[in-house]
Amino acid sequence: MNQSATLEEVVEVGGVITDRQPLDFYRLGLAGCIDRLTVPLRRQGTCVRWETPHHGVEISSGCASLLYQSAQEALSNTFKHAHATDVTVRLAAVFHGIRLMVADNGTGFESVQPAAGEVGGHGLSNISHAVEEAGGTVNITSAPGTGTAITITIPLD
Repeated sequence: MNQSATLEEVVEVGGVITDRQPLDFYRLGLAGCIDRLTVPLRRQGTCVRWETPHHGVEISSGCASLLYQSAQEALSNTFKHAHATDVTVRLAAVFHGIRLMVADNGTGFESVQPAAGEVGGHGLSNISHAVEEAGGTVNITSAPGTGTAITITIPLD
């Protein structure tokens, strides 16, 4: 299958970015799988910037899956709500962990302090709970007119 046909498998359904291909962390790596999720944003003219180290970090498939799902939620929210022209995706090793950051220059939203364990809508809340169960943290920074940055850190120990 050629690259073009493969990328056409990444679609937006009801505002949710969906990759119809099975995840292949072994062949594409986590960054490659997440990069596929940016295709609908690129198609609508959003400039997507990647910041990722050039050295590999070995992570479990469970951790990779959680980071992928987190990126899928963040990028879907950007696609559906933000009206962003620029998105930055950063995937980096940090002390004893791995960090994913998705930031956009979109419309942002009124950042309110969530009630115990709740973050944003249901999707972000579900991701937050899953990340916390894995011992990680979620930080969301947003304000109207300033865009949104979602940072997820998961320990690798």
